[in-house]
Amino acid sequence: MAPPPVPAQGLDVWFVGTRSALFGLALKTGFWTVLTLGFYRFWMKTRLRRWYWSSIRPGGHPMEYVGDPLEKLLGFFIAVVILTFYIGIVNLVLMFVSFSVFNSSWVGYFASFLGIIPLWFYASYRARRYVLGRTRWRGVRFGLEPGAWGFALRALMHWAITIVSLGILWPRMTFSLEKYRTDRTYFGSAKLHQGGRWPMLYRAAIPFAVALAGILILALWVFWVDPLLRGDADTFGDVIKNIDKAIGGEELLFSWTDPWRLLFLVPLLPVLLYGAFHYRFSAKRIMANHKSSDGIRFASKLSAPRVTLIYSLGNFIAYMILLLGVGLIIGVAFALLGPETMVQAQLGQESPFGDLPKWMSFAIIAALYLAVFLLWNVLLNAFVTYPLMRHMAQTTSLSDVAGLIAVSQRARDEFAEAEGFAEALDLGAAI
Repeated sequence: MAPPPVPAQGLDVWFVGTRSALFGLALKTGFWTVLTLGFYRFWMKTRLRRWYWSSIRPGGHPMEYVGDPLEKLLGFFIAVVILTFYIGIVNLVLMFVSFSVFNSSWVGYFASFLGIIPLWFYASYRARRYVLGRTRWRGVRFGLEPGAWGFALRALMHWAITIVSLGILWPRMTFSLEKYRTDRTYFGSAKLHQGGRWPMLYRAAIPFAVALAGILILALWVFWVDPLLRGDADTFGDVIKNIDKAIGGEELLFSWTDPWRLLFLVPLLPVLLYGAFHYRFSAKRIMANHKSSDGIRFASKLSAPRVTLIYSLGNFIAYMILLLGVGLIIGVAFALLGPETMVQAQLGQESPFGDLPKWMSFAIIAALYLAVFLLWNVLLNAFVTYPLMRHMAQTTSLSDVAGLIAVSQRARDEFAEAEGFAEALDLGAAI
């Protein structure tokens, strides 16, 4: 079947999914995931992705996700076997060297943690390659060239440079890693290109830099220029002793000098958090506006304040429900198994839960626990993932589409382990 005709002008992106439909789908698939002790998770992710992808419609034509949940499950098992062997052997060698050379275990634990970091980057690249390889638009497949280990090595190098530069070269790392991935991305036969230069991302970091500078100035003020603590307190141990003396009513080792200055942290910390969101998504918008292919160009109007509001409000709703649910679980647990029931039983008083067998009490608590976390996951989808994907879709467009007419199909990418490494390292939970 021939693809739809290419329009003469650019393409806007529509988003047609509704929150109520997503809520029902997330609730149903989450219920089956809980009921199967997590095995249905691969089918849940597949169904949710198909729903999201079909809701995103560039030029009115829906995206397609054709991933197979069975290949996700098999890939997960393959990755777990490989990681178990790798981590087991590496940890054994590291712990042997740590005890033999340093006569301590902490060196081995630290080296083991560092050994996982390259796998983390490797898995993230593989997960992106799998998702693109199972995504189609207008019948044409997307794709990403192999290069996971190259990405992992570059990520390690750029992180080292960023740490040595005290974060000043963070935009360089962001741009370089995104360029590595974008320049290896295909839509059919069309190869994408990330244009621009990394210094253009510095303007996205302005809110974060301003908040960080404010915190550093405050720290210099209260710890160096005009110390917050005056007296004979030189160490953290002295601070603890001073607290003990204050509780006991004894003479203090030191006194506080204008502690009200710490209130400046109240506005600075939210601004710092907003600055992190602003940098992340403003950088995405800037780089999206410099992505192109032959005769194809992207345009983005992504709003960092809107994304921050989505994250803040959505997570507040989800976590408030989670806290209320945990409180309910604790209350029910005390009612079923707590000291009040035991005291009432000793006094011979009747308790509405006194006659319940222990196994039923534990079953009720376990069911409540699973129900609360199921609802929490559904709310995250409905109030965080859904509005975020809708906003990102509606603010993205193709300003130049003349090159679409020359795009031809590409071969299907085969994956032995699918997203297995990302799932095993807990990188594949997100849509």
